[in-house]
Amino acid sequence: MADISPLLPFSHSLGPGSTCSSIRWRSRKVLLLVFSGLFLVPLIVFIASNDNGFKQHVQYLQEDDQNVSFSLTKETTKPQILRPGSRGVSAGVSEKASVNLKGAQVKGYPQNDSMLSWQRTSFHFQPEKNWMNDPNGPLYYKGWYHFFYQHNPHAAVWGDIVWGHAVSRDLINWFHLPLAIVADEWFDINGVWTGSATILPNGKIAMLYTGSTNESVQVQNLAYPADHNDPLLLKWVKYSGNPVLVSPPGIDPNDFRDPTTAWYTSEGKWRITIGSKANFTGIALVYDTEDFINFKMSGVLHGVPGTGMWECVDFYPVSKTGQNGLDTSANGPHVKHVVKTSLDYVGKDYYALGTYDDKTGKWYPDNPEIDVGIGIMLDYGMFYASKTFYDQDKGRRVLWGWVAESDTEADDVRKGWASLQGIPRTVLLDTKTCSNLLQWPVEEVERLRLKGKEFNNIEVKAGSVMPLELDGATQLDIAAEFELDKKALESTAESNVDFSCSTSGGAAQRGALGPFGLLVLADNSLAEHTSVYFYVAKGNNGTHKTFFCTDQSRSSVANDVKKEIYGSYVPVLEGEKLSVRILVDHSIVESFAQGGRTVVTSRVYPIRAIYGAARLFLFNNAIEATVTSSLKIWQMNSAFIRPYFNEQ
Repeated sequence: MADISPLLPFSHSLGPGSTCSSIRWRSRKVLLLVFSGLFLVPLIVFIASNDNGFKQHVQYLQEDDQNVSFSLTKETTKPQILRPGSRGVSAGVSEKASVNLKGAQVKGYPQNDSMLSWQRTSFHFQPEKNWMNDPNGPLYYKGWYHFFYQHNPHAAVWGDIVWGHAVSRDLINWFHLPLAIVADEWFDINGVWTGSATILPNGKIAMLYTGSTNESVQVQNLAYPADHNDPLLLKWVKYSGNPVLVSPPGIDPNDFRDPTTAWYTSEGKWRITIGSKANFTGIALVYDTEDFINFKMSGVLHGVPGTGMWECVDFYPVSKTGQNGLDTSANGPHVKHVVKTSLDYVGKDYYALGTYDDKTGKWYPDNPEIDVGIGIMLDYGMFYASKTFYDQDKGRRVLWGWVAESDTEADDVRKGWASLQGIPRTVLLDTKTCSNLLQWPVEEVERLRLKGKEFNNIEVKAGSVMPLELDGATQLDIAAEFELDKKALESTAESNVDFSCSTSGGAAQRGALGPFGLLVLADNSLAEHTSVYFYVAKGNNGTHKTFFCTDQSRSSVANDVKKEIYGSYVPVLEGEKLSVRILVDHSIVESFAQGGRTVVTSRVYPIRAIYGAARLFLFNNAIEATVTSSLKIWQMNSAFIRPYFNEQ
């Protein structure tokens, strides 16, 4: 029987935590307060003057090129940028159906069924068939990890979105369950969109999600398990009074989505944030509730001009001192808070670290120069709409992220599936730099390791490529370290030339101290290969700056797939070797540099470097430096992913 009163008020408390020293950005506090005030003060004054939240016409000071005022009314000047958005188009298909590669129509490569079949992964989560996008409401409950996801059960393109559902004991091997939440009410008939789960102290679950109504308006709805004693959570009930939230006056009802997991405040209320925008300023709206049915808007958590719509916002604490994850409600001097958003106009996830004020409901970035949407990306490759949850069983925070396709929609339809999820990652604060997160594959993936092979102290001369003999190269876990010749580091001339992974010529462009790294999913002739590499630049002040990149430009001889070059700067501290971990699983390559400080996910579609023809190489395309590398490489088993059959 469904719960008559699914959610009730209760008390919640957190124990004291340890403290740590704040070692960065102290000199920026005044700048931070001024910056935040310029944006937020007009909004705070406005909210305070209106019991209902926003008035229809409120002017903001837009902090970009010309300091012009703009209204919260309908968008008028959004840049025209093609992007792989998470929502699809009104016709119900993915955007890439109409996107021409490099601005021109190209003829599709004639791939056969064997080539397309190879692309399906072996240890990444995918539905049995059809379309998948955003991760939704992940949680650990009664011994099972639950994963919900945006799913089209009818086709391999975006449309008819409902919630798929799967469970696992270990985040790697999965059972597919029946659909969890379907589009069958006026408040979600055009799509059951992204949402988040909150586990309450009494053990009950509140699932908030965005519904697209019969008029294609975005509203927030509540669902809860029909039977909280069912560890598989097979049946879900929608609250009869849905929607529990509609967009406030002045916010476009099509820019109001993706409620977060709730956290408990010092005032004894639950708090969530929802992504939106004010003209082209991305914002996260804040709402308080005691019962997940009645909500009151309390302001704006944060906003950044020029970043556009914030969707799939995530907000969570990370410890300054420990190596464990924290409950979403944790706060105090031992904690930093992460604000992450998915920018729909560029299709990328950005985050920033900062301080959360529980009394005001405001968050302040440690460094405004790398604020949300203008600084650090969570992943510099194909990775979007990410969402974390606190795994109370193992005391860790786990991150999920949608990895889209970058081939043609016609190929997706022919394959019968589209998109996958990245390997779940743990998330911690990098306590050595205190300026970035560390992302790392969950430890359970190591259970799939089979035979391992070590290569120690291999010297790779400048301008050379070296094969690594393996039994197979399509399912690998690679751990590699690199050391540049110290004499070359010291003697290399200084340069004032700026380096960028995406614009500096990729792995083929030689420099004094790079690029060097690995060629994965390569064929024997190297006509196809995906380069994962480091590049060290020596600035005109004599300091070295390291970049970590993935070059897909030669990943396939097919001419109708996207072949981007991704990457960014990666912090390397004194005494550290350059290190990378790479997970290769058919058409996905996930690369984690320096313990996960910089991460790049790639989708690649080789034609020749598949099955037994796939190989792995070391390479060093530097002009002056020799590189020494040591590697441990494991063949990877396939995960056990199948439908769940209840024998009872």
